Amino acid sequence: MIDSALVDDVREIIATDPAGFGERVDAEARRLEADVREGIFDNPQAIVGLEYELYGVDRETAALRRVPRWLLRFIGFGKEMGLHNAEMNTSPQPLNAYGLAAQHREVQARLAAARERTRTEGIDLVSDGMWTTPPTGESARRYLTDTVDREGITVSTNVSDDVRYQAMSNAPYPAGMELDAPHVDLSAETVGLESLITSIQPHYQVPHAPDLPEYFRYAIRVAGPLLALGVNSPFFPPELYADDADPDAVLADGRMEHRIGVFESVMNPPDDADVPPKVRFPRDVESVAECIDRIAADPPIVPDELADRGRFDDRYRHLQYKHGSYWRWVRPVFDAPTKAAANARIEFRPLPAQPTVRDSVAFLAAFAGLMESLPRRDHPVGTLSWERARENFYAAVRDGLDAELTWIDSNGEPTTDRSRLYDELLAAVRDGLETRGLDEATIDRYLEPLSARLEHGTTPAAWKRRRVADRLADGASLADAIAGTQRRYVDHQRETLLEGSFADWLA
Repeated sequence: MIDSALVDDVREIIATDPAGFGERVDAEARRLEADVREGIFDNPQAIVGLEYELYGVDRETAALRRVPRWLLRFIGFGKEMGLHNAEMNTSPQPLNAYGLAAQHREVQARLAAARERTRTEGIDLVSDGMWTTPPTGESARRYLTDTVDREGITVSTNVSDDVRYQAMSNAPYPAGMELDAPHVDLSAETVGLESLITSIQPHYQVPHAPDLPEYFRYAIRVAGPLLALGVNSPFFPPELYADDADPDAVLADGRMEHRIGVFESVMNPPDDADVPPKVRFPRDVESVAECIDRIAADPPIVPDELADRGRFDDRYRHLQYKHGSYWRWVRPVFDAPTKAAANARIEFRPLPAQPTVRDSVAFLAAFAGLMESLPRRDHPVGTLSWERARENFYAAVRDGLDAELTWIDSNGEPTTDRSRLYDELLAAVRDGLETRGLDEATIDRYLEPLSARLEHGTTPAAWKRRRVADRLADGASLADAIAGTQRRYVDHQRETLLEGSFADWLA
């Protein structure tokens, strides 16, 4: 049943005057720039955090399950777009041995408690880049596109009853609302298609806010190599493939990380629209003011008039609200719940959700270590052209670890040698973590999941593709091959999510 209050709220929000909203955003952007210059967003040390998205499945069948809203509140998780989603945000911690350990333990503690409670409802929480098995008795196509119309407002029945999510589908902003991938072509009336995907998002808080552009430059240049290690979304739900799609062609033409294309094709305007894409690989910035100006200038998707909540960051509330739809694969964040807690950080968004907690924390540690080391050492990879960094990123989307990536080595020479690239990348991670007080054994423990992927030449996406290929070779249909592989993924994860790593799957 659709709540009439939700419909009224959606109608009210999409009627917001965009010009007045824009004026407030511009004034708040100037205020934020002044506060950054004043030093309010500076901090004595680097801080790290992690956003962690999961989805629910049936414990018996591994089919997608909606997670009741009351259950989300009970386990202390937040809403994401889909009714099947659950999101956890860790408490920010200093980047040192204790802080990283606290990040790891917090995810384990909260996820263990949540899994214990959801299991009583017959639900497992799964960490994965894209779901492929719809709820029992439902089709993936219908689940993703089902809507009801209430007095001219289109409500997606399987999207959270969050006003902003539902308003995105009714706003004038021309989101594409389609899936565009090899052998997949699906349009919808809402942005609910985006609920196919889940991610992890490491955060790194810079000590001195005016230095953010330098960190940002390096974050852009490691995006391709880190994504290549983390790919985990090689398949769609089988029924979304064209009826005449050849299974071998699906394997040959598919991307290792479809999550990137899903977000871009669902949320970006069509190519013929006179509106720039919102989801894209970001360009370099020269100053913090330029970072802020880009957020302020980004086309709004759902303007809103926000009330004062009595918090310090109310001085930027419309700008921060707009930042929520400033979708870049690497993006700056300016957060200030209090004046003392004000910070400038980088949110690293390319990574899909990973097979285990340990793998997820490995990426957090790796990203943080790189942000500590590369700018401080003035590593030559910072001179890699933006165009080449972008090509690296989309090459990783297509081919994962098999992508040809260009790196500038410590001698200032370009190289496409994978061993050389990752030897230097992991050496930089080690250097950065050592400067934060971690000893060699601790660093080894954090990096072991990533080193194992390099040693075996296998990412989670490659693991899935090989098992689908094996099942096809044994005579299975594409649908059965993908479903069987997904059940095996969930079974492995039940044993390793909290304490093991993806490396255990490769033994």
